Amino acid sequence: MIAEKLSDTFHRLTFLDGRQIILVGTAHVSKESVNEVSAYIDSEQPDHICLELDDGRFKNKEDKSSWSNMDIKKVLKEGKGFLLVANMALASFQKRMGNQTDSAPGEEILGAARIAKEREIPYSLCDRDIQITFKRAWRLSNLWNKAKLIATIVSAVFSNEAISKEDLEELKKSDVMQSMMDEMAKELPSVKAVLIDERDRYLATSIYLAPGDKKLAVIGAGHQNGIIKTMEKLESGELETILDDITDVPPAGKAGKILAWAFPILIIGFLLYGFITFGQQEGIKMFGYWLAVNMSFTALGAILSLAHPLNTLVSILSAPLTSLHPGIGIGMVSGLMEATLRKPKVKDFENLSDDAISLKGWYKNRVLHILLVFLLTSLGASIGNVVVFPMLLKMML
Repeated sequence: MIAEKLSDTFHRLTFLDGRQIILVGTAHVSKESVNEVSAYIDSEQPDHICLELDDGRFKNKEDKSSWSNMDIKKVLKEGKGFLLVANMALASFQKRMGNQTDSAPGEEILGAARIAKEREIPYSLCDRDIQITFKRAWRLSNLWNKAKLIATIVSAVFSNEAISKEDLEELKKSDVMQSMMDEMAKELPSVKAVLIDERDRYLATSIYLAPGDKKLAVIGAGHQNGIIKTMEKLESGELETILDDITDVPPAGKAGKILAWAFPILIIGFLLYGFITFGQQEGIKMFGYWLAVNMSFTALGAILSLAHPLNTLVSILSAPLTSLHPGIGIGMVSGLMEATLRKPKVKDFENLSDDAISLKGWYKNRVLHILLVFLLTSLGASIGNVVVFPMLLKMML
């Protein structure tokens, strides 16, 4: 395989059998990227186009009303609240940057799909399902990295960070993007492997296997180096084209299940120890401390999220019970309650992507507000659970 770098964003790969793959790297939210992709299709005349999108995201981008089909209660009941928050945080970040550059997120990919349809050029969606990517990132992360992931999601939700067009165009340069990837690898190696390394492999394999003698692939600039290296391994036979190992969501590990039950067992154990060892009065005192801390932090989360007053009360009263049952989180209870008391309207679903780009929108839009209540009450209860341990230990010593 011969790889030619014709520009910072354009690579031509030529294989021994004469096949060609043209990699067009984009910034995803750059108006110039949209024009570049159109120009490359015109000049290269590919017989197949590969897009860095999965079927779900493609449908969401094409069908602006797709969010209206979402059943928010079902999402929460199935334990997918954090997954949806992560999706919305990612969408809001891209949308925010897109608004600053007068280009919708992923517009160059949708533009390539439109051109393919108009000219009857076959095209493929070559990215891994985003839900699988998020689930694998979560399952393969340890407790500390999960905390970092949640912190990143929260910061994305509350951030109003602006980025200049100059900085955005700099992101298209592989060296700058690569340095960002290297930094991510240091901070969150397991997440970097899922979000970058695995997706590089998945994209490269999907593009490599796509039909056509001259294929043009529209991808994010940061994936170019990884895709080229992977294709070299695929062509030499060093790497197989089977992707089963990175398309399955690993089952929850035994350690995760043990940790899920560890807290309620420890809490009950501490309280029983207090009653048996120190007597009824001290046991009641320890029980009261636990209730106070657990309820207080949950209340703080409900208040910060401006949950419905009745929901705030229900969440506070439910917090101790949900803390002792790993299968029912306080976020599920508060989210479902909020969805019942403040049922989303059609306009909330219609304005979902626009409202998600601002903090005000997360409070105004009823769908986003439900997710905010879910997120902040969950965080509040989790922090309370961490804080209460040293307090109980101190009382036992």
